[in-house]
Amino acid sequence: MTRATTGDDGPAPTGPLAGLLVADFSRILAGPYATMLLADLGADVVKVEGPRGDDTRGWVPPVHDGVSTYFLGVNRGKRSIALDLRDETDAGLARELARRADVVIENFKPGGLTKYGLDYDTVSAANPAVIYSSISGFGSGAGREVPGYDLMVQAMSGLMSLTGDPAGPPFRAGISVFDVMAGNHATIGILAALHHRDATGEGQHVEVNLLSSALTGLVNHSSAYVAGGTVPFRMGNAHPSVFPYEPLPTADDDLIVAAANDGQFRKLCQVLDIPEVADDPRFAGNSDRTANREVLRPILEAQLRRRGAVEWFDLLVRAGVPSGPIQTIDGGFAMAERFELDPVVSAGEGERAVPTTRHPVRFSRTPASYRLPPPELDEHGDELRGWLTEPPAEDGRD
Repeated sequence: MTRATTGDDGPAPTGPLAGLLVADFSRILAGPYATMLLADLGADVVKVEGPRGDDTRGWVPPVHDGVSTYFLGVNRGKRSIALDLRDETDAGLARELARRADVVIENFKPGGLTKYGLDYDTVSAANPAVIYSSISGFGSGAGREVPGYDLMVQAMSGLMSLTGDPAGPPFRAGISVFDVMAGNHATIGILAALHHRDATGEGQHVEVNLLSSALTGLVNHSSAYVAGGTVPFRMGNAHPSVFPYEPLPTADDDLIVAAANDGQFRKLCQVLDIPEVADDPRFAGNSDRTANREVLRPILEAQLRRRGAVEWFDLLVRAGVPSGPIQTIDGGFAMAERFELDPVVSAGEGERAVPTTRHPVRFSRTPASYRLPPPELDEHGDELRGWLTEPPAEDGRD
C-alpha cells in the first residue's frame, strides 16, 4: 500500500503501522479517538467530513487559537477531505477511498451508509481484504434504531447507579468514559483483524457498540451481577470489597489511601504509628477490614489529621503504600511531569504546532509520532481528490 497523498504535508509516516491507509468516516469521539491512536502509530488516516465538518469543531469553549480543544484532542495526525455524500461525485470519491483503504471506520447509525454504497457488504465486495470497523450505540440488531450517546449509555448500563453519594442522585462520570472505551476496543479489534489478514489475506467486519463496551468495562460490578447475583449500588468513594480504598481526611485535603492487601495495610499502620492496629483481629484480613470499616475508618482518620495530604503522600509512597492527593487536571499533568512521563507533546511543527497529550503506549523500537496537527476542514481536499481520480495501481489498489 502506498501513501494516500504526495503533497507537502510533513514527513512520511513512521511507526509500526506505516503504510496502512485508514478511511475515517467517524465523527465526535469514539471513532476519532481510535483513528488518532492509529495515526500516532504511523497509519495514514484520511478524515472524511461533511461540508460543515465534524460536530466537535463547533463544541466551544475552550479553544486554542480559535479552534475547539475538543476537536484538537482527538484528531491529530490526520488529513481532512470534505465530501457531501448526498452528491454523487463526492460519494464516488468516498467509495474509491474505501476501495483503496486497508481500514474503514465509521460510526453512523447501523445501515446509515448503505444508501451511499459505503456499507460493509458493498465496500468488501470491491475490497475483500478491507478491515471495516463499525461503532454504534447498541449494535446492529434490535438496538440499531436507538441513537448512541455516551451519557445515555452511562445511564442505561448502570454506571450512573454506581456513581455519586449513596443518599444522593446518580451521577455521570466526568468524561465520556464509554466513548473512549469503545474507541480503544475498536482499535484492539482492528489490530487483531489486521493480524488475521496478514495470516490469511481475509478482511472482516469488526463491530463495537457502546453498551457492550460499558458492560465489560464495569468489570467487578458486572461480575458481581453475572456470577454472584448481586446488583451493586453506589457507595460514594468507597469500594465494595476493599478497605481502606477511598479518600480519607488529613490536616488539609483529602488523600486517597489504597491499602488493598494485608502487607500494604501493615505498612500503612507502621507509617501512621499505630502498628498494633494491624494485629487487631477485627482488621487482620481484607474481609475483616471491609466488614469493620466503620470501626477502622475513625482510627485511621485520627492519625492522618496529624499531617497534610502532600506530606502523607510522600511518606506513604516511600513506605510502599499506594496513595495520592486529589488534584485538578493541571495537578495531574504536573504529577506526570514530576514522574518524568513527559505528558505534553507537539503535534506538527512551526506555527501550526498544537500542544497535545502524549500517546499512552511507549514502544522501545517504534515510538509514536505526531507529525501532523489536527487538520483544518478540507485542508487536504485538493490533493486527495487528485489522488483519488488518478488511475489505480495494477493491483487495483493504490
